[in-house]
Amino acid sequence: MPSGDTTETSAPGTLIGVAGMRPSVRGRFPVRRSSERCGTSRGCRSLRHVLMIGLTGGIGSGKSTVAKLFAERGALVIDADALAREVVERGSQGLAAVRERFGADVVREDGSLDRAALGAVVFADPAARRDLEAITHPLIRARTQEIIAAAPVGTIVVHDIPLLVEIGAGPQYHLVVAVDVDVEERVRRLAAFRGLAAEDARARIAHQATREARLAVADAVVDNNGDPGALAAQVEALWQRFVAFEANVRAGIPADLPTPVHLLAGRVTGSGAEARRLLARIAYRLGPLLGVEATYDHVGPTAVPGLTAPALIHLLIGVPDTAPAQVDDLRAALGRLGHPEGADGVFLSCDPGRPVRIRLCQEGSAEWRDQLFCRDWLVAEPSAREAAATAHRAAAETSSSWEAYESKVAGWWQRVRPTAEAWASQRGWRPQGTSAADVLAGA
Repeated sequence: MPSGDTTETSAPGTLIGVAGMRPSVRGRFPVRRSSERCGTSRGCRSLRHVLMIGLTGGIGSGKSTVAKLFAERGALVIDADALAREVVERGSQGLAAVRERFGADVVREDGSLDRAALGAVVFADPAARRDLEAITHPLIRARTQEIIAAAPVGTIVVHDIPLLVEIGAGPQYHLVVAVDVDVEERVRRLAAFRGLAAEDARARIAHQATREARLAVADAVVDNNGDPGALAAQVEALWQRFVAFEANVRAGIPADLPTPVHLLAGRVTGSGAEARRLLARIAYRLGPLLGVEATYDHVGPTAVPGLTAPALIHLLIGVPDTAPAQVDDLRAALGRLGHPEGADGVFLSCDPGRPVRIRLCQEGSAEWRDQLFCRDWLVAEPSAREAAATAHRAAAETSSSWEAYESKVAGWWQRVRPTAEAWASQRGWRPQGTSAADVLAGA
C-alpha cells in the first residue's frame, strides 16, 4: 500500500451551543461583559483542548525530520502514514475488509498485508484506490480522534499528513506548515537514502501535489535546502510561535499587537493569501452554525492591492437572519479557532505571527455595507487608493496606539465619503459578500 495514500482527518471537538443575542441597528453584535467572554467561561475553556498544526511536504522533503524536531520540543506528533499502516495490521478489522475487497492475494502467508501487491492494484486502478480509501480513511480518522481526545489540555499536536493538500484538509488546523525543498535536491536525496532511480523519484514527486499548491496553503514554510543547523533554527522559531499561540488560545486572550507604524514598515500589502487561508478556516468552522447564506470577506487596507498600510488583516463575517445558531455559538467557535473577542466587540488573534481583526455583522446592515463599499471603491479607483495610502501612512506615523490610528483613518473616510457615494451611485454598486463555498474553493 502506498505510504500516506490513505490518510484523512476531521476537525477535533464539538461546539457547545448556548443562548445568544441579536445585533444592534448598525449591525454589530452586542459586546459581552468581560466575565462572559470565552477566556473565563468554563464551557469555552473546554473547547480549547489542543493546538492543531498540520505538517505537510512532498516525498524527499525531510518532513519526518521536521516532525522529529517538533517532537523533541514537546509536540505530540501524529504520523498519518504510521496510522495508515496500523489500521491494516495483521488481525485488524481494516485488514479483514481489505482482504474481502481485494482478495487473498494481497495478504501474505503469515497473515500480514502484502503492501507491494496491494499497491500494484490501487496505483493502476483509480476505482480500486477509492475502494481502499473508503475502508481505511474512516479507521484512520477514528484513530486520529482517539489520540487527540486522550491528549492533555494545552498539547500542541503536529499532524504529519502528506496528503493535506490533496484532501483539502488545510482549514481544519490552527496553522499549516509546509516543508519546502527544491525538486532536484529531493531527487538527489531519494536516490541517496532510498535507492530510487532519478526517473522513479521524479515520477513519485509528480504524483503528489505541486510545490506551488503546498506553498499556497502554508501559513509557514520551513526551508530544508540547507544544513541541519539552519533547519533546527527555523523549527525552534516556529515552536516558540506555537507555544505562545496555544497559551493565548487557552487563556482566551489575544497576542500583543505591534504599533501601527511598526506594522507599516514600508510593506505593500494586498496579496490576500493569508486572508484567504484565515477565511477558509473560519468558514469551515462556522459554516454549520451560520448556514449557507453567510458571507466571509477580506476587507480593509490589506484587501486592496497596492495600498501601503499597516499589515493588519481585517475580515468581515456577514451573519444572515436565517443563521441556525446564536451569537454565543459563534463566539465560542471563533475563540476555539484562536480569535477571542476584544473590548470593542471585534475579534482579535491569539497568533503572535499574524495580527487580525474580525467583525461579525448582520448581512445588509450599515456596517456590513460600509466595509465592502470602502474596499471596492479603493480597488476600483487609483486616485482614491493613493489618497488612502497617504492617509494610512500619516495616521500610522503619528499614532502611538491603534485607537488613535483608527480614529484618524475614520476621520479621513468621513471626509471622502461623499465622493465614494457618488462613485457608487454612478456605477450602480451593490454590496456582494462571498459565500463559504467560494471561500473554501479559493483557499
